[in-house]
Amino acid sequence: MRVAVGDRRREIGLGGFPDVTLAMARDRAREAKDKIRSGIDPVEERKVARAALVAVRRRGLTFAEAVDRYLAAKLDAFRNAKHRDQWRNTLQTYAVPDLGPMLVEAITVQDVLRVLSQPVNDTGETLWQHKTETASRIRGRIEAVLSWATVAGHRTGDNPARWAGNLKELLPAASKVAKKDNQPALQIEDAPRWFTALRARDGAGSRCLEFAALTAARSQEVRGALWEEIDLERGLWLIPGQRMKMDREHRVPLPPEAVALLKALPRFEGNPLVFPAQRGGELSDMTLSATMKRLHEADIASAGPGFVDRVSKRPAVPHGLRSTFRDWVAERTHFPSDMAEVALAHKVASAVEASYRRGDMLDKRREMMAAWAAYLCNNTAQSAQIIRIA
Repeated sequence: MRVAVGDRRREIGLGGFPDVTLAMARDRAREAKDKIRSGIDPVEERKVARAALVAVRRRGLTFAEAVDRYLAAKLDAFRNAKHRDQWRNTLQTYAVPDLGPMLVEAITVQDVLRVLSQPVNDTGETLWQHKTETASRIRGRIEAVLSWATVAGHRTGDNPARWAGNLKELLPAASKVAKKDNQPALQIEDAPRWFTALRARDGAGSRCLEFAALTAARSQEVRGALWEEIDLERGLWLIPGQRMKMDREHRVPLPPEAVALLKALPRFEGNPLVFPAQRGGELSDMTLSATMKRLHEADIASAGPGFVDRVSKRPAVPHGLRSTFRDWVAERTHFPSDMAEVALAHKVASAVEASYRRGDMLDKRREMMAAWAAYLCNNTAQSAQIIRIA
């Protein structure tokens, strides 16, 4: 392509046939002209990029640079931007301070071990001891970045972040160290009292938490709910697979109380979210957690017992509502356990069972969710038809 860039005449190569078709050449020509109109000289831009690449190869690639380039190369592998940000943030917080300035070719097993063994509290507990699950993910992410760097020609030899036959010999297995604490849940008998207190509160966080309780859905599924996913006439919420933990579409039958809640919500032009934050984006998980905390504190302030987990005695949290629902199904109703598992969008236990279970028991679950809503609302006339108290 011959073109004038300012007062200079440029000849810009667009690629050779047959690797570059005529249509591709035209697209590249349009891109080059767009850059020229924006004041960018494509030839000089190529020279700068080529010089930067030569400089990187000459001095080697740092771990921080490798993280950026790995993420750019793997962009399509991440389901959403939030997952990609979490992936980057854990490395930026725990690995980059130590490994960031180091050349990838110079990183050893001891360097990776230093990251995983860094102290994280005043008691001297290490990252691997105190935040075992996070540390295990970080190790895997460091391994992935260094594996990419090896294949891309920036380092050679074994991967120092590999677990089997490597770090496994230096660190205890994550399953032996991790503290598997369940999320604090509302006690079944406290749920109606808690729900009444919740309904008395104003704010988007309260309504979002109310909807989460009525549907037994995960916090992120509710906070990201879109109006286009909801059919108010049919009382149905259809969550697409890309927003589900199991990557499968999930149908949620909405009890009348949930439909009434949705109909009473305001809708904001240009914002598809059902529960938008004040500034327009998604509500944060902390918003729901803070609402739960205030409900607990307010109950104690009014001489109540608060809303605490039966076993741990810790204040209940949003995710614990799902456990409360599961306990209610098991202890207070005749509904089968597998129906509750479908409602919670849990993974089916075995591949054999999954192959035979094709439906999602929507109509039967609608009856169950109506009974759950009646229990929360303390509607004894309706719930007594289905619930049996031992």
